[in-house]
Amino acid sequence: MREGNPPETDPPVRKGAPRWIAGVDIGGTNLRAGMVPYGGGEPAAVVSAPTRAGEGAEEVVARVVEMIRASMEAVGAEGGGVAGVGIGAPGPLDRERGIVTETPNLGWREVPLRDMVAERIALAVATENDANCAAYGEWWLGAGRGAERLVGLTLGTGIGGGIVLGGEIYHGASGAAGEAGHMSVHFAGRRCACGSNGCVEAYASGPAIAARAVEGLGTAGDTSLATLVSEDPALVTAEAVCEAATAGDGYARGVLEETARILAVAVANLIHLFNPDVIVIGGGVAAAGDLLFRPLRAEVSRRAFRSAAGACRIVPAELPETAGMIGAAAVLKRMLHGSL
Repeated sequence: MREGNPPETDPPVRKGAPRWIAGVDIGGTNLRAGMVPYGGGEPAAVVSAPTRAGEGAEEVVARVVEMIRASMEAVGAEGGGVAGVGIGAPGPLDRERGIVTETPNLGWREVPLRDMVAERIALAVATENDANCAAYGEWWLGAGRGAERLVGLTLGTGIGGGIVLGGEIYHGASGAAGEAGHMSVHFAGRRCACGSNGCVEAYASGPAIAARAVEGLGTAGDTSLATLVSEDPALVTAEAVCEAATAGDGYARGVLEETARILAVAVANLIHLFNPDVIVIGGGVAAAGDLLFRPLRAEVSRRAFRSAAGACRIVPAELPETAGMIGAAAVLKRMLHGSL
């Protein structure tokens, strides 16, 4: 069986040549949907909303469908011209059946995402891991254009990863390949949401950076983050740490540098495993720019084989807000037509 809807239930592409593909990115914090040009390009009519995963899968999917319809209406495509819907969702997923089997950051188990959307929207639907979509979007139109071997990392509520080899997403034996956030950087380290210990996600995701920053305040000295904690500890987010570091806060810079060194352990491991041409790093934490990338590259150079490190560019994402939607649209297009 091919990916996406089974052949007998695939609705036909609506009349006229398709101009758009609806791309959806389901994140642990936010939902995004937009209309991706069929030939590739930045999404139009992008809409977003909080995920509010605690309300349950039914409510989240209902919001996703509303967002797809709003985007279609905004570009005048509700009457036709849409090839289908590509959805990136946290995994692992059973791609053949379109089911999210489990995802710690949403609390979903065995959610038939593809069919839930297809029944409501009457278009072909393809589902893919959200981090795979982000990596694929960067490979198609972003920082990894033309790369033969790409690894993508997304630093957000969790840490996602995707691998693109020869223009194809590498899925592995059970579809769980690329879960770089659950590579261990300390065998007896912090507890991760996945149930394991020492995962890089438990140290370098957005919430983990904020938690580590708060934990160290007792010996931090003068730092603007202490003022935020006195007002409300919830104000200390990864974004707040990045903003303080950019403003010259020495403690915040130290938190980011430590984050970069931890992340470098995982990146060096990925370089040794895949010998990629490029590693693209996106997500909110990557917005720290050189404050993250400079110590990251230095530590990777120290840890990785010289030849492998020298052949690999470590770069920020070019499509930080839209790679997931673009990659999801690319998955749908490839499902229907076999090529981009």
